[in-house]
Amino acid sequence: MTENDAIKGCIKHDELSQRYLYDLYRAKWYAYCIRYMTCKADIDDAFQNSLIKIFSNINTFNYSLGDFGAWSSKIVINECLMLLRKLKRLNFNAEIKSDLLVFDESESQIDYLSKKELLHLIQKLPDGYRVVFNMFVLEGYSHNEIAEKLNITEGTSKSQLFKAKRMLKESLELIF
Repeated sequence: MTENDAIKGCIKHDELSQRYLYDLYRAKWYAYCIRYMTCKADIDDAFQNSLIKIFSNINTFNYSLGDFGAWSSKIVINECLMLLRKLKRLNFNAEIKSDLLVFDESESQIDYLSKKELLHLIQKLPDGYRVVFNMFVLEGYSHNEIAEKLNITEGTSKSQLFKAKRMLKESLELIF
């Protein structure tokens, strides 16, 4: 079975097709949930909500606009953001001036960390910092896009990223 065949089968509510796509993408989808959520129950809720949304809206997927992996990943990220909003965990501190947003990246110690250790450091960030860091650094969203999705200003997005990087840098200094 190909991915396209599975998508067509899912539109017809074929369980084997759903299982095929689930097996193909579950690790990727779950990894997104882990990056955005911190407790196991919230991770599982976001994952479950994402699955429901993906499979109930699969008929809206358009091959000409992109690949299924990207489409489904955006749904997972949006579900994580919606759950964080619902849980009222997206608290953004006051903005700082954009001319203060300088981060020294001259020496990277991240190369010495395992993926698991790095994920642990990211998960320890406050929710607002973690969400903006994930969206900007890992997902490639611009500050303008982040501001629109989170209903904040670009300055707040930049501030949260700056603070997340600073906190990660401080955590790395404690390790090394």
